Amino acid sequence: MDYTSLIHSIVDSFVENPENILVKEIPTEKENDTTILVVATNADIARLIGKKGCVANAVRDIVSIAGKLENKRIHIKFESFDEEEKGE
Repeated sequence: MDYTSLIHSIVDSFVENPENILVKEIPTEKENDTTILVVATNADIARLIGKKGCVANAVRDIVSIAGKLENKRIHIKFESFDEEEKGE
């Protein structure tokens, strides 16, 4: 299953600039684990996380259910572009 496309289809409707959303899969050591990084601007990442993380948790739940169909654990990390620039 293409989890990046699934996440894009979910999160693009929440943000103002869906073309600025970066969703990429990060390699992990465990075979059945997948980590996906969702990066957006500060304003859009705030929308994706939501109050008390409710939107982010809902996205994680949906993708987790899809992963269980393939016996995979899916981890999703949300970051803003501004945080990445500070780290470089």
